[in-house]
Amino acid sequence: MPVRSTDAARRSLLITGALGATAGALGWPAAARADTWPSKPVRWVVAYPAGGGSDFLARQLAPVLGKALGQTLIIDNKPGAAGIIGTDNAAKSPPDGYTILTGDNGAMVFNSALYKKLPYSPADFAPVGFMARFPLLLLVVNPNAGFSSAKQWLETIKARPGKYSYASPGVGSPHHLAMELLKDRTNSYIVHVPYRGTSFATQDLIAGVVPMGILDTAAALPHLRAGKLKALAVLAPRRIAALPDVPSFDETGVTGVEVSAWQGLFVPKGTPDAIVTRLSAELGKALTQPELKAKLEDFGLEVAPGDAPSLARFIQAETQKWHALIRSRGISAE
Repeated sequence: MPVRSTDAARRSLLITGALGATAGALGWPAAARADTWPSKPVRWVVAYPAGGGSDFLARQLAPVLGKALGQTLIIDNKPGAAGIIGTDNAAKSPPDGYTILTGDNGAMVFNSALYKKLPYSPADFAPVGFMARFPLLLLVVNPNAGFSSAKQWLETIKARPGKYSYASPGVGSPHHLAMELLKDRTNSYIVHVPYRGTSFATQDLIAGVVPMGILDTAAALPHLRAGKLKALAVLAPRRIAALPDVPSFDETGVTGVEVSAWQGLFVPKGTPDAIVTRLSAELGKALTQPELKAKLEDFGLEVAPGDAPSLARFIQAETQKWHALIRSRGISAE
């Protein structure tokens, strides 16, 4: 018996509806759904403890960025294992725009060279945009520690290889690798004393347990202003606004030691392009707001907005540079 046209039309509608439901379950129309993003709060993973520099940046930026997006950005601190725990958590989250991550040197560059096995890969993420830098400093405990300038410091440690030690927040941290780069460029030798975080390293620097160390500006500025620590030089090609009286290493004749603990924003790979594009644009606008910028700079950050392509190129260059250094100096976090 021939099928009537109305029956055929009904079957066609049922098939179309079933296919549409299947496609939605598989996530095929993600690009279309990006038009309504965000329709609920967004989780912002910070792979470090509350109260640190990464946490401060995210918490200051979240209300501004959230207002532009029309949703709340909830900071989710997941510290541990040099940022691996939180980064892995974000990598395994759905690529739907509702999980974003603060990524840094360690997560996106260093760890893949320092560890033989990582539960995630930097390739598991798509860059959104650059946020800020923490310039790094060479510090001594106080003016009586025996070092009057960066030049005199270098002459002293080169004359007595292995006599002095330095503190860092941990093996594989930007601070540790910054000093290793400096040692490599100056052909000097100082013993590394790794700590379980910046606060512990700072405490022992102030107490004089360790005579020198590498700290970021955010951690160091309060103690510099209080006279508890003295900065000898900035690991940058030029002086920084927060410390205009502290010379750069370039001024001492040591070049090629520009290092910063940088912070970028990332999303799980596969997040719709429309979401990444909007998030990147709003991030750039937020970072240029004068009030927010002033707060971050007062904390010791250098605000450095940059879009997704520029962040991707930067990471590629950083990876080549630091992986070569890590291999040449035989550094491992395992």
